[in-house]
Amino acid sequence: MTTAAPTAKPKPKPAPLPPNIEIGGYRVLRKIASGGFGVVYQAVDKDGQQVAIKEYLPASLATRQPGELVPHVAPEKTSLYRLGLKSFFEEGRALAQISHPSVVGVLNFLRQNETVYMVMDYLDGDSLQDFIVTARELKKEKVLRESTIRSLFDEVLRGLRIVHQNKMLHLDIKPANIFITEDNHAVLIDFGAAREVINKGNNFVRPMYTPGFAAPEMYRRDTSMGPWTDIYAIGACMYSCMRGYPPSDAPQRQEKDRLTLALSRMRGMYSDNLIEVVQWCMALDPLSRPQSVFTLQKELVRESEHHYTSLSITERVRLQIDKFSESKKKPAR
Repeated sequence: MTTAAPTAKPKPKPAPLPPNIEIGGYRVLRKIASGGFGVVYQAVDKDGQQVAIKEYLPASLATRQPGELVPHVAPEKTSLYRLGLKSFFEEGRALAQISHPSVVGVLNFLRQNETVYMVMDYLDGDSLQDFIVTARELKKEKVLRESTIRSLFDEVLRGLRIVHQNKMLHLDIKPANIFITEDNHAVLIDFGAAREVINKGNNFVRPMYTPGFAAPEMYRRDTSMGPWTDIYAIGACMYSCMRGYPPSDAPQRQEKDRLTLALSRMRGMYSDNLIEVVQWCMALDPLSRPQSVFTLQKELVRESEHHYTSLSITERVRLQIDKFSESKKKPAR
């Protein structure tokens, strides 16, 4: 008789800070979110103003028990932990130099409890991802209107342009990291993947990527990243606003690229110009994309050429074949 091998238990995440603890003059109220690199808290300053605090606490390198303040790091992981700590601190300092309504403001950064805390503006509202999911559930033909997409990404690009001018890349732009405030402003958040990219050479650390939004060059070590890398993600976000779902990830597209076919389904719902802009941003070859945010901005604000082309007979036939093949794959109920 054979016995199944025991499955490994998932590693527990480090415990968040306890409520009402004070960090550098800020009182922590609750945990808002956590990811691979840290935990975000809602807190108040000494005047009662709300702030968000992001704590460097990489789950792969550190542990922490409930009620504790100082992370535990195994000796063999100490050098990596300190490298990440230094990078996180530098990112906070660089982001603190940026003041733009479409980029989350960094107010302060603190060293305490053998880690670093980044104090940021607290935002009321929802992520673009929340809006996309809500619209998708309503089963609207258009997830978001074209005018909404254009004005939304015009705001996002204004902020991203300032980030690039400060020699930084975001490298994790996705609907979950575009926040829509209650007074209807779009703000880029979660710069946990941000890196200074000038003069880093071989010391540049490749970030974690989000499938569907990560450009092909983020999967490789022998290609350079630049503004065009964030621009690919902007195109993927616009695609999500149109279709309700992320595009296929870059490795899949390199094997069989169905982006043109997917976008052709939206002819007549969205203008040819917007469809072409998304294709341009999401070109697999980095040199075939807009090379700067300014170039993309100029194209996105063109309001005079919003032609809506109906599908050609050939395209209609291709779509019918595609729908038929998809229905054949569905299991019978």
